[in-house]
Amino acid sequence: MDIQLIREKFAEKFGTAGELYTSPGRINLIGEHTDYNGGFVFPGAIDKGMVAEIKPNGTDKIRAYSVDLQDYAEFGLNEEDKPEQSWACYIFGVAREVIKRGFKVEGFDTAFGGDVPLGAGLSSSAALESTFAFALNHIYNEDKIEKFELARIGQSTEHNYCGVKCGIMDQFASVHGKKGNLMRLDCLSSEYEYFPFDPEKYGYRLVLVDSVVKHELVGSPYNKRRESCERVAGILGQETLRGASMEQLDAIKDQISEEDYMRARYVIGEEKRVLDVCAALEAGDLETVGARMYETHWGMSKDYEVSCEELDLLATVAKECGVTGSRIMGGGFGGCTINLVKAELYDAFIEKAKTAFAEKYGHEPIVIPVVISDGARKLA
Repeated sequence: MDIQLIREKFAEKFGTAGELYTSPGRINLIGEHTDYNGGFVFPGAIDKGMVAEIKPNGTDKIRAYSVDLQDYAEFGLNEEDKPEQSWACYIFGVAREVIKRGFKVEGFDTAFGGDVPLGAGLSSSAALESTFAFALNHIYNEDKIEKFELARIGQSTEHNYCGVKCGIMDQFASVHGKKGNLMRLDCLSSEYEYFPFDPEKYGYRLVLVDSVVKHELVGSPYNKRRESCERVAGILGQETLRGASMEQLDAIKDQISEEDYMRARYVIGEEKRVLDVCAALEAGDLETVGARMYETHWGMSKDYEVSCEELDLLATVAKECGVTGSRIMGGGFGGCTINLVKAELYDAFIEKAKTAFAEKYGHEPIVIPVVISDGARKLA
């Protein structure tokens, strides 16, 4: 991120200098469509994020400038002051959610920008929310708001001011990120644990390959999959599929549809795969990590049916190039694959992925190397 540019724009707009805060985007190594099934997710913060310069201005107004959009907004701190610009609603929402929890926010000036690629599923919105939640906690509230509550503030901002009913993973990862570590978050209890993940140490690289494809969804495919899982859980006498076994699922196979069976088979398998990956990381066994990533990809493709031919092609090319692990990352129907690649195979894989994809679809995918990094923090 070009911090100097943010500094210059802040000085130009407001004639002074403030403090710098940052928060990252995130990847999710494994654990997809598990959050609403009471399972585990396994995210990590990345070396791309949002940076904001902020300074109290002694008024009851927020004056905000988006460096990337070259757009300015000014708005108050009361519920009726919601700004028109959608980007400004994230900042307004965070301020409102902090105030609603009984904490202090006053008027401030800010200029912000980021290098989280938009549309690749790296949670640029969560990075923006976490930057401002962390900053307002530090500037006005002596860091009294606990970290997990900062993540909830971001989630509530999406729900109440941006019209997105998201889970907690994106904001959680952005706030709690730790360099060289992934985080296993239990979506049922909100408990979490850090696991060492430093692929460079073992001669690997982590890279996203963005298909730049987003298929229009007909109907509500996510809701339908959730309903499938809920029906199966109900027949098993459970609230969610958490802890269910394949033996239990096979025992009720004749009571459920083939589609519901496939959906549940994926979710039950994914819960085990997350736990396998945790054990493998503790043992420094990245080959097993990679094998489980491929299993997740084809489970999402064949059983959960949320992949698409473009992403299946990228996973197939990865396998042909000897890539250790590759899978679709995110909800599905487009977006990117996440790939764990031995350093010596990296260049050949990227070249082949670009060529094979362009030959079939007429454009190259976007390549985004990532490094696991720290979460929300003050820079200067």
